[in-house]
Amino acid sequence: MKIILTTLNSRFTHSAIGLRYIYANMQELQSECKILEFSINDAIQTIAEDILKHSPKIIGIGVYIWNVSEVAHLIHIVKKISPQTTIVLGGPEVTYTPYRVNFDDADFIIQGEGDTSFYKLCSQIIQQTPPKEKIIPMCLENLKEIALPYKYYTDEDIANRYIYVEISRGCPFECEFCLSSMDEKVRAFNLDEILEEFEILWQRGARNFKFVDRTFNLNMKTANRILDFFLAKEEEYFAHFEVIPDHFPSSLREKIKLFPHGALQLEIGIQTLNLEVADNISRIVNLEKMRSNISFLENETHAHIHLDLIVGLPGETLESFGKNLDTLVEMAKCEIQIGILKKLSGTHIKRHDETFEMVYSDIPPYDILKNKQLSFDDIQTMKRFARFWDLTYNSGNFKNSIVLLWEDESVYENFYAFSLWIYSQTSSTWKISLQRLGELLFTYLIEVKKLPAEKVAQPMLQDMMKLKGRAVPSYLKPYAQDFTPKAKAGTSGFNKRQT
Repeated sequence: MKIILTTLNSRFTHSAIGLRYIYANMQELQSECKILEFSINDAIQTIAEDILKHSPKIIGIGVYIWNVSEVAHLIHIVKKISPQTTIVLGGPEVTYTPYRVNFDDADFIIQGEGDTSFYKLCSQIIQQTPPKEKIIPMCLENLKEIALPYKYYTDEDIANRYIYVEISRGCPFECEFCLSSMDEKVRAFNLDEILEEFEILWQRGARNFKFVDRTFNLNMKTANRILDFFLAKEEEYFAHFEVIPDHFPSSLREKIKLFPHGALQLEIGIQTLNLEVADNISRIVNLEKMRSNISFLENETHAHIHLDLIVGLPGETLESFGKNLDTLVEMAKCEIQIGILKKLSGTHIKRHDETFEMVYSDIPPYDILKNKQLSFDDIQTMKRFARFWDLTYNSGNFKNSIVLLWEDESVYENFYAFSLWIYSQTSSTWKISLQRLGELLFTYLIEVKKLPAEKVAQPMLQDMMKLKGRAVPSYLKPYAQDFTPKAKAGTSGFNKRQT
């Protein structure tokens, strides 16, 4: 093989749609290409060994925020072993400057979309007429002309990985922390061709579709046709969409109501509910529509909802963030992902550096270290808060008992106190077993919150014993004599939650 297309995915179950776009558009060079995917958990020297087995003339590597350090290491090894091999980088991490990881050993960098640019570059290299400049400027592809990638998902991919798909590129919004805000406009693929490809994937056995579109519910005609595609299917499936929170017209609502439990996941980027902070980052927030639409999704549909909040936005205090979290928990009993602000190269968030004294790490993932409102200690505390929130609230493992932390009080203030306490007991946020977490929560509720043990034990037993075959934890045995597990409701055959 003369040309290897590769990347390091964040997990084995993920797949790289970008590599398949490039492969689909390699024309007469496609027979010289091979896709090799790895994960960031693989040993770098082993990855280099697997790639170099093919004696490639050219290696194209997709570079993302989750693999940028590993890619730099891989380039170093490959160039030491095979200095004559040409290394070409592409992807979000090399599209905008400044580069905060050293890519000097790479031969070429393709900025922006590389669907056809990589083919042109390879042709020049093979013909020994390579460009004089290392960086190939970005260009926007004509989405109705490029070849689609979906036939290049293998049977093994379909059986073991998420199938990433898209119906458009770009985003109409200008949120300053997001790379998608750099796009000039939203461009759409030929929807008829896309649906034909989806049907072929379905016939091959694909059942997990993750749409990478930034705003799935922007175009109602397109969104409805995609939803109709899935609603026509009788077998179990899982479809993930990223949606904006203030655009759910009646036609979309009626369709979403029809999806069975577990079939549909909607990721909604809230980020902040503070209008002043939202204005700082050029984000449009319509609180009334947002509340109405989330209430609809929560109460009238079976969709799994995933909401996002960010810590560290310019002007956002801990008190303001806490109010955001309290409001979201009041609005919906769904997953709320708490992220830490990152400064991605090229984004306009940099304009706040001086005014809000924003200080970021230059090591991936470039997260904020402190700002005018939040000290380094505050950020560290909130990172642990977010981790413990994932382990307890978002995991669903403590659905009945975690709410006892706050009952009718502030969710944020009470969970903040709990996260401080649990860290004092563990000195870690990792490798804490489910049994240990349960015991810690039980102890905190009765010894710190002073709740009656009997009041805590029953919901805790419901949580800890919801899977058949589990032994009753020792700390709950005194309360388990008359315990009867509650039957699960509303599974409708779809009982696999996926994120």
